[in-house]
Amino acid sequence: MNKSEPNDYSKEALQISNSQHGGNVYTNAKKLNLLPSEIIDASASLVPFDPPQILIDSLNKEIKNLGFRYYPDRNLSDLKEIIGKFHGINPENILPGNGASELITWAGYEASKYGKSCVPAPSFLDYERSLNCWNSNLIHCELPKNWNNIFPQSFPLHPRGDVIWITNPHNPTGQLWGKNSLEEIVKKYKLVICDEAFLSITPNGERESLIPLTQKYDNLLVLRSLTKIFNIPGLRLGYVIGSSKKLKQWNINRDPWPLNSFAIKAGIDLLSNKKFYEKWIKQIHRWINIERERVFEKLSKIENLKVHNSSTNFFLIESKTSLSPNIKYLENKGILLRECTSFRFLDEKWARISLQSKKNNTLLCKEIHNSFKK
Repeated sequence: MNKSEPNDYSKEALQISNSQHGGNVYTNAKKLNLLPSEIIDASASLVPFDPPQILIDSLNKEIKNLGFRYYPDRNLSDLKEIIGKFHGINPENILPGNGASELITWAGYEASKYGKSCVPAPSFLDYERSLNCWNSNLIHCELPKNWNNIFPQSFPLHPRGDVIWITNPHNPTGQLWGKNSLEEIVKKYKLVICDEAFLSITPNGERESLIPLTQKYDNLLVLRSLTKIFNIPGLRLGYVIGSSKKLKQWNINRDPWPLNSFAIKAGIDLLSNKKFYEKWIKQIHRWINIERERVFEKLSKIENLKVHNSSTNFFLIESKTSLSPNIKYLENKGILLRECTSFRFLDEKWARISLQSKKNNTLLCKEIHNSFKK
């Protein structure tokens, strides 16, 4: 059943929800008198590997050459060229940004020109924040809360509205939408914004990417992030692919230097070496395929807890009672889950878990079991 409802989140409610975003490692480490490295952060969906040596070398070289003494290239020409070669896309159709979050803000700017936005929910709250920045109208359409484990799946909604925001794979459910079904969506809206922040992480995910369709449809914008895949949230690095006319206008309106010299250098070096990239991706996909099955099996043994199927490195759990006491118990153990009350159409009976290393997943599962014994 699809539901639509007006935007009834107050600014205060959005501020509270934004504070519940995953990845609050420093706050929790300070509270528990632990080092950030001692926290198991299953609230943020990052790969558990150390950043690759190629990245460390890149940043060290930037320091050694004192590249940060100069203003960065405002046109980001070299980075756009590398991203263009990586995807086989004209650099003029690419705009790098200060993480996907900055680009989501500008996607909201673009959406505000076309009318009413539809945000399938539950969804990443940043879409709503972005639309509120530009006083844009939006509606929410409820996604099904049950699905099978055969991915990709057809996008299940055809809601009303002029603009639609899609996340693939979907956050927080982990569902992977099929490219063919999404192309049908692209044909029906004035603007389609597809957030593929987790797609490269997802095994077989790239097959469903809409990036090739940006050459066919001017009403399609595809967002990408390098944060998740390289475990570099502090560097803030993402990009959007779409109509060069739209992106040129964004570039005119936004801050003159959205990326610092370290992020630019890192992006160039990380995407220049295809052999390295493919090896890195294989390592990630192998980890997900093994650990996802292992964690799913362990947590499925907990009575009154449902573990939902996922295509990627995070998944939802659903309890018959509130998970708030469990989440609090885990926090005191230095383990963070993503509580889901800030996701529209979810409540305190839901939580999102991100896969960790084998060692940390074992401890995570053990403590989740213990949290249900209290």
